[in-house]
Amino acid sequence: MHQVAVKLAQYWSNIQDFLFPRITEEVGVLTDKHRQLISILELVRVEEFIPDRKGMAFRPAKDRAEIARAFVAKAVYNFPETRDLLDRLKTDSALRLICGWDSSRIPSESTFSRAFAEFARTGLVGRVHERLIAEHQGERLVGHISRDSTAITGREKRAPREASAPPQPKRRRGRPKKGEAPSPPPPPSRLERQVEMTAEEMLADLPTQCDIGCKRNSKNSVEYWVGYKLHLDVADGQIPISALLTSASVHDSQVALPLAAQTHKRVTNLYDLMDAAYDAAIIDQYSRRLGHIPLIDHNFKGNSAGKNDRQAEQQRLELLHFTMPETERFKERTSAERVNARIKDEFGGRFVRVRGHAKVLAHLMFGLLALTADQLLRLIC
Repeated sequence: MHQVAVKLAQYWSNIQDFLFPRITEEVGVLTDKHRQLISILELVRVEEFIPDRKGMAFRPAKDRAEIARAFVAKAVYNFPETRDLLDRLKTDSALRLICGWDSSRIPSESTFSRAFAEFARTGLVGRVHERLIAEHQGERLVGHISRDSTAITGREKRAPREASAPPQPKRRRGRPKKGEAPSPPPPPSRLERQVEMTAEEMLADLPTQCDIGCKRNSKNSVEYWVGYKLHLDVADGQIPISALLTSASVHDSQVALPLAAQTHKRVTNLYDLMDAAYDAAIIDQYSRRLGHIPLIDHNFKGNSAGKNDRQAEQQRLELLHFTMPETERFKERTSAERVNARIKDEFGGRFVRVRGHAKVLAHLMFGLLALTADQLLRLIC
């Protein structure tokens, strides 16, 4: 953790001592949003992932690096539409310079749209985020990884459901008759199949089309939405480590294994914190196989006796004024809920105006990239 803080402090010193004074001399006074955007762009360096097209065949694409920086600015400023970003770029000379344009000539909205489609198709933002985590969290020993999901409302119709297989005729209960074939065993669930899969196979097996989802909120009422579900692994300090986007109808437990495998490649952590939606023996065993200690809230659905025993145990502990260490550690899981709230309230998560899994993921990853850089800088400020 000390090496991470030193590296971030060097970035922050360079930003304060060099970048801020230089840009102030050219455009005048910088607002707090300007300074926040400059710090984030300097930390993520998204332009380094834009390929150099000079000398290549066909007409080269223009301003790709500047447009990528502008989409980060769109997330930081929480603009609902790309048109709002363009209007701000035309009137804000400091923002134009920060994004990389020296003059008032800004590409058209259609150029921005084509560039965004290219970024989504190539997975640009995901690769930038992966490098950011490798540079500033790869050597850190993370105490807790908090796993959670949040609803993402889309602006598209749900994909048509595939025709289901005709139901098998029900066999009478009891021992089969002489010569009668026994009923076939039920097919394995997705969670059971994932145990034998690689990380790439688990990701390919997850549904990603737009669908209807439902989730019980904090007031114990069920909410429905059409769109997607964003699954996050968040480290201590509210730093997003991994992110996956699936159909809204996918249950949280079906994403636990691929998300854990992806996080395991990026950081080393001690505890996995999950709510009752992940209460499954397979998830517990997979977490321990990775060398982690899973702390999963119990799901007492259909087990009233176990729920009563749990409440009685809590009352006895309160009487003794004693708190279990696992209970204190589990409180760290609120970091994932805070990240879910920030991505929606501050970094464009509520304004999904694109369609299709790839573009929706790219839009959310721009916000998640900006949030990650902002949170890293908060560690030293």
